[in-house]
Amino acid sequence: MTDQIRKTIEDAWNDRDLLTDPMVRQVILDVIEALDKGMIRVASNEDGNWITHEWIKKAVILYFPLQKMEVTTVGPFEFHDKIPLKKGYKKLGVRIVPQAVARYGSYLGPDVVLMPSYVNIGAYVGRGTMVDTWATVGSCAQIGEYVHLSGGTGIGGVLEPVQASPVIIEDHCFLGSRCIVVEGVRVEKESVLGANVVLTASTRIIDVSGIAAVEHKGIVPARSVIIPGSYPKQFPAGVFQVPCALIIGKRKKSTDTKTSLNQALREYDVPV
Repeated sequence: MTDQIRKTIEDAWNDRDLLTDPMVRQVILDVIEALDKGMIRVASNEDGNWITHEWIKKAVILYFPLQKMEVTTVGPFEFHDKIPLKKGYKKLGVRIVPQAVARYGSYLGPDVVLMPSYVNIGAYVGRGTMVDTWATVGSCAQIGEYVHLSGGTGIGGVLEPVQASPVIIEDHCFLGSRCIVVEGVRVEKESVLGANVVLTASTRIIDVSGIAAVEHKGIVPARSVIIPGSYPKQFPAGVFQVPCALIIGKRKKSTDTKTSLNQALREYDVPV
Protein backbone atom coordinates (compact mmCIF):
# COMPACT_ATOMS: atom_id res chain seq x y z
CA MET A 1 0.00 0.00 0.00
CA THR A 2 1.11 3.58 -0.57
CA ASP A 3 3.25 5.70 1.71
CA GLN A 4 0.31 8.12 2.01
CA ILE A 5 -1.89 5.39 3.48
CA ARG A 6 0.81 4.51 5.95
CA LYS A 7 1.21 8.19 6.89
CA THR A 8 -2.54 8.52 7.41
CA ILE A 9 -2.50 5.60 9.83
CA GLU A 10 0.49 7.01 11.70
CA ASP A 11 -1.15 10.43 11.96
CA ALA A 12 -4.39 8.93 13.30
CA TRP A 13 -2.40 6.86 15.78
CA ASN A 14 -0.80 10.00 17.17
CA ASP A 15 -4.00 12.07 17.08
CA ARG A 16 -7.17 10.08 17.75
CA ASP A 17 -9.31 13.12 16.97
CA LEU A 18 -8.58 12.36 13.32
CA LEU A 19 -10.82 9.29 13.62
CA THR A 20 -13.79 11.61 13.10
CA ASP A 21 -12.52 12.39 9.58
CA PRO A 22 -14.42 10.23 7.04
CA MET A 23 -11.33 9.99 4.83
CA VAL A 24 -9.21 8.66 7.70
CA ARG A 25 -11.91 6.19 8.68
CA GLN A 26 -12.08 4.89 5.12
CA VAL A 27 -8.31 4.41 4.97
CA ILE A 28 -8.46 2.28 8.12
CA LEU A 29 -11.30 0.22 6.68
CA ASP A 30 -9.33 -0.25 3.45
CA VAL A 31 -6.30 -1.53 5.38
CA ILE A 32 -8.41 -4.11 7.22
CA GLU A 33 -9.96 -5.23 3.94
CA ALA A 34 -6.46 -5.61 2.48
CA LEU A 35 -5.50 -7.77 5.47
CA ASP A 36 -8.63 -9.87 4.97
CA LYS A 37 -7.75 -10.48 1.34
CA GLY A 38 -4.07 -11.18 1.99
CA MET A 39 -2.93 -8.14 -0.01
CA ILE A 40 -0.86 -7.04 2.99
CA ARG A 41 0.26 -8.82 6.15
CA VAL A 42 1.51 -7.78 9.57
CA ALA A 43 4.89 -9.44 9.06
CA SER A 44 6.65 -10.32 5.82
CA ASN A 45 9.82 -12.13 4.88
CA GLU A 46 12.11 -9.74 3.04
CA ASP A 47 15.37 -11.25 1.77
CA GLY A 48 15.31 -13.87 4.52
CA ASN A 49 14.49 -11.43 7.32
CA TRP A 50 11.08 -11.16 8.93
CA ILE A 51 9.91 -7.56 9.18
CA THR A 52 7.01 -6.50 11.43
CA HIS A 53 4.94 -3.67 9.96
CA GLU A 54 3.91 -1.70 13.02
CA TRP A 55 1.62 0.63 11.09
CA ILE A 56 -0.60 -2.30 10.08
CA LYS A 57 -0.97 -3.33 13.72
CA LYS A 58 -1.85 0.26 14.51
CA ALA A 59 -4.56 0.14 11.83
CA VAL A 60 -6.04 -2.98 13.46
CA ILE A 61 -6.12 -1.28 16.85
CA LEU A 62 -7.68 1.86 15.35
CA TYR A 63 -10.33 -0.29 13.65
CA PHE A 64 -11.91 -1.24 16.98
CA PRO A 65 -13.11 2.23 18.02
CA LEU A 66 -14.68 2.67 14.56
CA GLN A 67 -16.86 -0.39 15.00
CA LYS A 68 -20.12 -0.64 16.92
CA MET A 69 -21.22 -3.65 18.92
CA GLU A 70 -23.63 -5.69 16.82
CA VAL A 71 -25.55 -8.92 17.21
CA THR A 72 -24.83 -11.63 14.63
CA THR A 73 -26.84 -14.85 14.45
CA VAL A 74 -25.68 -18.05 12.78
CA GLY A 75 -28.40 -20.64 13.06
CA PRO A 76 -29.01 -21.15 16.80
CA PHE A 77 -25.77 -19.34 17.71
CA GLU A 78 -25.64 -15.68 18.66
CA PHE A 79 -22.60 -13.41 18.79
CA HIS A 80 -22.27 -9.87 20.14
CA ASP A 81 -19.08 -8.24 18.96
CA LYS A 82 -17.47 -5.34 17.08
CA ILE A 83 -15.71 -7.43 14.44
CA PRO A 84 -17.76 -9.24 11.77
CA LEU A 85 -17.23 -12.90 10.99
CA LYS A 86 -15.28 -13.78 7.87
CA LYS A 87 -17.42 -14.84 4.92
CA GLY A 88 -17.21 -16.22 1.39
CA TYR A 89 -15.34 -19.43 2.17
CA LYS A 90 -16.48 -21.25 -0.96
CA LYS A 91 -15.05 -18.52 -3.18
CA LEU A 92 -11.83 -18.53 -1.14
CA GLY A 93 -11.46 -22.28 -1.54
CA VAL A 94 -11.44 -22.77 2.23
CA ARG A 95 -13.02 -25.75 3.98
CA ILE A 96 -14.57 -24.73 7.27
CA VAL A 97 -16.23 -27.20 9.64
CA PRO A 98 -19.17 -26.11 11.84
CA GLN A 99 -18.13 -24.23 15.01
CA ALA A 100 -14.92 -22.96 13.43
CA VAL A 101 -14.68 -19.17 13.59
CA ALA A 102 -12.48 -16.72 11.72
CA ARG A 103 -12.83 -12.99 12.19
CA TYR A 104 -12.94 -10.50 9.36
CA GLY A 105 -9.47 -9.08 8.84
CA SER A 106 -7.78 -12.48 9.00
CA TYR A 107 -6.47 -14.10 5.83
CA LEU A 108 -7.05 -17.73 4.91
CA GLY A 109 -5.29 -19.06 1.82
CA PRO A 110 -6.70 -21.52 -0.70
CA ASP A 111 -7.14 -25.11 0.54
CA VAL A 112 -6.93 -24.10 4.20
CA VAL A 113 -8.98 -26.40 6.44
CA LEU A 114 -10.51 -25.09 9.66
CA MET A 115 -11.78 -27.75 12.01
CA PRO A 116 -13.69 -26.31 15.02
CA SER A 117 -11.06 -23.68 15.77
CA TYR A 118 -10.48 -19.92 15.98
CA VAL A 119 -8.53 -17.44 13.85
CA ASN A 120 -8.28 -13.85 15.07
CA ILE A 121 -8.11 -10.55 13.19
CA GLY A 122 -4.76 -9.73 11.58
CA ALA A 123 -3.70 -13.37 11.39
CA TYR A 124 -2.35 -14.87 8.17
CA VAL A 125 -2.83 -18.57 7.39
CA GLY A 126 -1.11 -19.79 4.24
CA ARG A 127 -2.27 -22.13 1.50
CA GLY A 128 -3.01 -25.75 2.40
CA THR A 129 -2.66 -25.34 6.16
CA MET A 130 -4.72 -27.44 8.57
CA VAL A 131 -6.00 -25.74 11.72
CA ASP A 132 -7.17 -28.72 13.71
CA THR A 133 -9.83 -29.05 16.41
CA TRP A 134 -9.72 -26.40 19.17
CA ALA A 135 -6.52 -24.88 17.80
CA THR A 136 -6.30 -21.10 18.06
CA VAL A 137 -4.42 -18.65 15.85
CA GLY A 138 -4.03 -15.37 17.71
CA SER A 139 -4.22 -11.83 16.35
CA CYS A 140 -1.51 -11.05 13.79
CA ALA A 141 0.08 -14.52 14.03
CA GLN A 142 1.71 -15.61 10.77
CA ILE A 143 1.22 -19.23 9.68
CA GLY A 144 2.95 -20.43 6.52
CA GLU A 145 1.87 -22.80 3.78
CA TYR A 146 1.10 -26.49 4.35
CA VAL A 147 1.45 -26.22 8.12
CA HIS A 148 -0.41 -28.60 10.44
CA LEU A 149 -1.59 -27.18 13.74
CA SER A 150 -2.75 -30.24 15.65
CA GLY A 151 -5.64 -30.36 18.09
CA GLY A 152 -5.51 -27.83 20.90
CA THR A 153 -2.48 -25.96 19.57
CA GLY A 154 -2.28 -22.41 20.89
CA ILE A 155 -0.61 -19.80 18.69
CA GLY A 156 -0.34 -16.55 20.62
CA GLY A 157 -1.52 -13.23 19.29
CA VAL A 158 -0.13 -9.74 19.76
CA LEU A 159 -1.43 -6.27 19.04
CA GLU A 160 0.29 -4.20 21.71
CA PRO A 161 2.96 -3.14 22.10
CA VAL A 162 2.92 -2.43 18.39
CA GLN A 163 6.67 -3.01 18.07
CA ALA A 164 6.32 -6.58 19.34
CA SER A 165 6.85 -9.27 16.72
CA PRO A 166 4.06 -11.78 16.12
CA VAL A 167 4.46 -15.53 16.33
CA ILE A 168 5.71 -16.86 12.99
CA ILE A 169 5.33 -20.48 11.91
CA GLU A 170 7.06 -20.99 8.58
CA ASP A 171 6.09 -23.34 5.73
CA HIS A 172 5.66 -27.09 6.15
CA CYS A 173 5.91 -27.12 9.95
CA PHE A 174 4.02 -29.69 12.02
CA LEU A 175 2.95 -28.79 15.57
CA GLY A 176 1.80 -31.67 17.75
CA SER A 177 -1.24 -31.75 19.97
CA ARG A 178 -1.46 -29.09 22.70
CA CYS A 179 1.66 -27.20 21.61
CA ILE A 180 1.85 -23.56 22.71
CA VAL A 181 3.89 -20.96 20.83
CA VAL A 182 3.68 -17.36 22.08
CA GLU A 183 5.57 -14.08 22.57
CA GLY A 184 6.91 -13.69 19.04
CA VAL A 185 8.72 -17.03 18.80
CA ARG A 186 9.65 -17.98 15.23
CA VAL A 187 9.53 -21.60 14.13
CA GLU A 188 11.52 -21.96 10.93
CA LYS A 189 10.44 -24.04 7.96
CA GLU A 190 9.84 -27.79 8.11
CA SER A 191 10.28 -28.04 11.87
CA VAL A 192 8.40 -30.66 13.87
CA LEU A 193 7.19 -30.01 17.42
CA GLY A 194 6.12 -32.99 19.50
CA ALA A 195 3.01 -32.89 21.66
CA ASN A 196 2.94 -30.41 24.56
CA VAL A 197 5.98 -28.38 23.51
CA VAL A 198 5.71 -24.89 25.02
CA LEU A 199 7.75 -22.06 23.50
CA THR A 200 7.86 -18.54 24.94
CA ALA A 201 10.38 -15.76 24.38
CA SER A 202 12.31 -16.94 27.45
CA THR A 203 12.09 -20.69 26.87
CA ARG A 204 15.47 -22.33 26.55
CA ILE A 205 15.54 -24.28 23.27
CA ILE A 206 18.46 -26.65 23.66
CA ASP A 207 19.93 -28.65 20.78
CA VAL A 208 21.09 -31.90 22.35
CA SER A 209 21.65 -33.76 19.10
CA GLY A 210 25.43 -33.15 19.05
CA ILE A 211 28.34 -33.71 21.42
CA ALA A 212 27.82 -30.30 23.08
CA ALA A 213 24.48 -28.65 23.83
CA VAL A 214 23.67 -25.53 21.80
CA GLU A 215 21.08 -23.12 23.16
CA HIS A 216 18.59 -20.95 21.27
CA LYS A 217 15.91 -18.53 22.44
CA GLY A 218 12.99 -17.20 20.49
CA ILE A 219 13.76 -19.17 17.36
CA VAL A 220 13.55 -22.79 16.28
CA PRO A 221 16.10 -23.54 13.52
CA ALA A 222 14.77 -25.00 10.28
CA ARG A 223 13.95 -28.72 10.16
CA SER A 224 14.35 -29.16 13.92
CA VAL A 225 12.61 -32.02 15.70
CA ILE A 226 11.62 -30.84 19.19
CA ILE A 227 10.21 -32.48 22.31
CA PRO A 228 9.45 -31.12 25.79
CA GLY A 229 12.27 -31.27 28.31
CA SER A 230 13.44 -29.82 31.62
CA TYR A 231 16.62 -28.73 33.36
CA PRO A 232 17.50 -28.27 37.06
CA LYS A 233 17.49 -24.75 38.50
CA GLN A 234 18.46 -23.58 41.95
CA PHE A 235 15.83 -21.66 43.93
CA PRO A 236 15.90 -20.47 47.56
CA ALA A 237 13.76 -23.47 48.45
CA GLY A 238 15.96 -25.95 46.61
CA VAL A 239 16.62 -27.36 43.16
CA PHE A 240 13.63 -27.83 40.90
CA GLN A 241 13.05 -28.82 37.29
CA VAL A 242 12.21 -25.98 34.88
CA PRO A 243 10.58 -26.64 31.49
CA CYS A 244 12.58 -26.26 28.30
CA ALA A 245 12.44 -27.59 24.74
CA LEU A 246 14.92 -30.11 23.36
CA ILE A 247 16.04 -30.32 19.75
CA ILE A 248 16.74 -34.01 19.37
CA GLY A 249 17.63 -34.01 15.68
CA LYS A 250 16.79 -32.76 12.22
CA ARG A 251 13.91 -33.82 10.07
CA LYS A 252 15.20 -36.08 7.33
CA LYS A 253 14.58 -35.31 3.68
CA SER A 254 13.22 -38.81 3.25
CA THR A 255 10.40 -38.06 5.67
CA ASP A 256 7.16 -37.51 3.83
CA THR A 257 5.60 -34.13 4.57
CA LYS A 258 2.17 -35.55 5.32
CA THR A 259 3.45 -37.99 7.95
CA SER A 260 6.27 -35.84 9.23
CA LEU A 261 5.22 -35.60 12.87
CA ASN A 262 4.80 -39.28 13.63
CA GLN A 263 7.61 -40.46 11.38
CA ALA A 264 10.14 -37.83 12.48
CA LEU A 265 9.56 -38.53 16.16
CA ARG A 266 9.65 -42.30 15.72
CA GLU A 267 12.99 -41.97 13.98
CA TYR A 268 14.29 -40.70 17.34
CA ASP A 269 12.42 -43.30 19.43
CA VAL A 270 9.98 -40.75 20.84
CA PRO A 271 6.50 -42.10 21.67
CA VAL A 272 3.67 -40.56 19.63
